Amino acid sequence: MEYPSRNALQLQLQGYRLATAEIIYRMPDHRDILQTYVWQDYDIAPKFPVLRRFLDFWARNLDGPLHRIRVASTGIVQAADFRYVDGELRLN
Repeated sequence: MEYPSRNALQLQLQGYRLATAEIIYRMPDHRDILQTYVWQDYDIAPKFPVLRRFLDFWARNLDGPLHRIRVASTGIVQAADFRYVDGELRLN
């Protein structure tokens, strides 16, 4: 990581946001099969240098070629948001 060892609040005050990326990649031996990996870390939007460094590492060192990446991030320090859930649906 590029940032020093600090707590989440200090990172957010320096412009870092909690970023989550859904990485979809092809299986190395079966290129028609897609697999999902979820990555999460503090990063700086909109360029996401920490994520880019991770994806560069992936491309250089792992056999599963990247297919698609979706990124979401949340803004700087905000109040917690609580919601009650009426139900839950699970698909297996």
